[in-house]
Amino acid sequence: MKPIERLTPSFSISGDVWPDDLAAIAAQGYRTIINNRPDGEAANQPTSAAIENAAHKLGLSYRHIPVVPGNFPAAAVVEFAAALSGCEGPVLAFCKTGMRSKNMHALATHAG
Repeated sequence: MKPIERLTPSFSISGDVWPDDLAAIAAQGYRTIINNRPDGEAANQPTSAAIENAAHKLGLSYRHIPVVPGNFPAAAVVEFAAALSGCEGPVLAFCKTGMRSKNMHALATHAG
């Protein structure tokens, strides 16, 4: 599992999350997972459906809001902001390195 960086008391980011990481993530108290990676971004990454299935088995909420590096469409930012305001926290958002999730949080926070 990649290191988790807490940005606020209710929001953290991480690099790649795999289905097998979710039990440890849930044990740390996270209740919602936001995946910012598009499916197929890397050949070996798990699909969003696989992560979502594993999350739901553990009672976690899951959102897939994919964005590519350097491109943060307004619709994705609005969806991210809505996910943050309407979900059970704390929230862990992830992408390959965590930077897209960090940027999405900053944009969504300023958009709200």
